[in-house]
Amino acid sequence: MMTNVFNTSLAVYLGALVIGAVGLFVKHRLPQTIASVLIGIGAALLTGYIGLRWVEAERAPFSNMFESLVLFAWTIAVVFLFVQRKAKLGILPAASALAIVLTLAYASKEPHEIEPLVPALQSNWLSVHVFTCFLGYGGFAVSFIGAVSYLVGTSRGGTLSGDAQEVLDTTIAKTISFGFLFLSLGIITGSVWANSAWGSYWSWDPKETWSLITWIIYAIFLHCRFVRGWHGTTAAWISVVGFGSVLFTYFGVNYLLSGLHSYA
Repeated sequence: MMTNVFNTSLAVYLGALVIGAVGLFVKHRLPQTIASVLIGIGAALLTGYIGLRWVEAERAPFSNMFESLVLFAWTIAVVFLFVQRKAKLGILPAASALAIVLTLAYASKEPHEIEPLVPALQSNWLSVHVFTCFLGYGGFAVSFIGAVSYLVGTSRGGTLSGDAQEVLDTTIAKTISFGFLFLSLGIITGSVWANSAWGSYWSWDPKETWSLITWIIYAIFLHCRFVRGWHGTTAAWISVVGFGSVLFTYFGVNYLLSGLHSYA
């Protein structure tokens, strides 16, 4: 049953991607609306999938690459749905659906058997730490989508209107603010967990170090945005760089560097 729910959600997101892409070439808003609704349905299906896996595993299903990718896709969908309620940007449904489809497609290639937790993960802090971090990642993913859309739309030959530019610029700032808040909570809860598990709040493990680098990049963005008044292209590029750091923190550290988080 769980596999069917996962596959159905992936199919729904593929439908959202196709319909959202069609909407980029027509003036009517109906395709974007349908795509947004499908993303919402997909989010509901993923919620059900996570719940079913949680019940079967008798633990929070956030302990390996497959489970974290499913959670990542879910957070992208949820953040998108909140953003799209006000932004109503035609490119966001298709771009968000693409990000979710790629994430779930990658997840489908990972081992997905339910395994017992390794001793280091047997803690009540697991669900809090991972969930807050990935809510942050979801916010940063949507900000990246908005930043790329802004840069493409304002490049030579771009067709992004002035109003759309302003909405995208605001969306980038708001989603980064959201992501920064939850990444900060994730780092704090991770430090508390690390102290209880390893006897130290901070050990400069590669995952910790790159999380801090990511945090600093987005802190620079927020400082430049709200203190220096940076907007537009410069802010969008900082968002792109920040998400590159997010991806390295998530994937690069796991595959290229060894440390206390290698089990993830």
